[in-house]
Amino acid sequence: MEWHELSHATQEEQREIQNQKLRHLMRHEIMFSPYYRTLFAKHEIDPRSIRTTDDLVKLPFTSKGDLAPTESDPAKPRQFILQPDEHLIKKYSSFPRLLKILGMKISGTDPKPMLEWEYKPIHMHFTTGRTAFPTPFTYSARDLETLKESGKRMLDVIAVPNSIVAINAFPYAPHLAFWLSFFALTAVGMTSMQTGGGKITGTQKILDSLERMKGGLLMGIPGYIYHLLRTAREQKRNLENIQYVVFGGERASPGLREKVKAMLREMGAKDPKIFVTYAFTEGKTAWIQCHETEGYHLYSDLEYFEVIDKEGKRVPEGQPGELVYTALDWHGSVVLRYRTGDMVQGIEYGQCPSCGKTTPRILPDIQRTSEIKEFHLTKIKGELINLNQFFPMLSGMPNIEEWQLEMKKHNDDPHGLDELILYVCPKKGYDFAAVKQEVTRKIHNDIMVTVNVVEKPLSELLARLGMETELKEKRIIDNRPKN
Repeated sequence: MEWHELSHATQEEQREIQNQKLRHLMRHEIMFSPYYRTLFAKHEIDPRSIRTTDDLVKLPFTSKGDLAPTESDPAKPRQFILQPDEHLIKKYSSFPRLLKILGMKISGTDPKPMLEWEYKPIHMHFTTGRTAFPTPFTYSARDLETLKESGKRMLDVIAVPNSIVAINAFPYAPHLAFWLSFFALTAVGMTSMQTGGGKITGTQKILDSLERMKGGLLMGIPGYIYHLLRTAREQKRNLENIQYVVFGGERASPGLREKVKAMLREMGAKDPKIFVTYAFTEGKTAWIQCHETEGYHLYSDLEYFEVIDKEGKRVPEGQPGELVYTALDWHGSVVLRYRTGDMVQGIEYGQCPSCGKTTPRILPDIQRTSEIKEFHLTKIKGELINLNQFFPMLSGMPNIEEWQLEMKKHNDDPHGLDELILYVCPKKGYDFAAVKQEVTRKIHNDIMVTVNVVEKPLSELLARLGMETELKEKRIIDNRPKN
């Protein structure tokens, strides 16, 4: 089913497509995975018994710990790659596939290139954590075509015409954000510049490109885009052609959106629209909002999402819980019932009131554990606090230009109490004492923790953040002793 038809199909039609994809995966593909072949044998699960998405509850969850390489087992991620050999192909491939391979052999055609196109890993992205080795997730040549298709869908959801010029300011790295943007823009035939972000091309050259090429679509990490546009405003750049901004890699609070829109209007943009994406490396693509009030539009033929409670049981449609992901039509690295760790308000179905599409949508308020890794819930002075709350609060405050949160021991005493230090640069025209009082009160009331607020000049704070030297700015840093 083509995307336009799929994106307007009924919920029943989409669920039937998902069930068909799932049955094919379970009967003919998943046993090519060393990890799931072992898992099914261990739990005495017949993959053919998984016939519908409702049957997925029979499977154990997969977690980040199952994927991440360790010193004792650095090859763990390879176990999730579909790796068909002659024996497995004969045992599990569909009859049409076996017939095609037989026909190729009879005609003297080597089937190996066809199988390599489908399964051989030729591209990879990495997910990284502070306490784990980088975890690779691989794509076959077939997957790259799927990645391009999902990128085209992402741009279709926000109705961006391919007649405008795009500037991809995501950092160049083997990470999903840059490469999905690259493949999406090239797949739709949009004139674009792949800058690699401030670390590669530099902020000045990116601004030159935006201005001279009359860029209409700007893509990047929210923190860096804010820095980029703030620099453009200081230099009195003309960015009147920017119509669309796509954020990825971080949350973007309503306050930050408004600050970015205001800056763009100051530089001539008439009615800039800001869209936010949701993604994780194991999902192999990204999903986007069609409107800032709507959820993230999913691709029903590529994946299946469920939401679970603390006990691991599915919650009713539209109810909050942890998001769980199952790949339906990917090769390379594949995961089933993968616990993202991300907490959502639910998944809604039916027609989107803004764009009319009927694909499921993850409600927009997502608490990302992956944003700050293990800092999601951190013990400070004996109290557990959710540091994710700092992002929307501080990024949305109109009197703060930049900020960074540091966790350390008081007086650097390894046996002393934990403390939080918030470095801030007030916006021009705002008194630091007043900003400090407001921030201290707001954090104490909303997060119920005490912070030491310290003023820093913008240049020093940008250096601390690594705004143009790191792939991603360092918003929250933990300088406490690791032991």
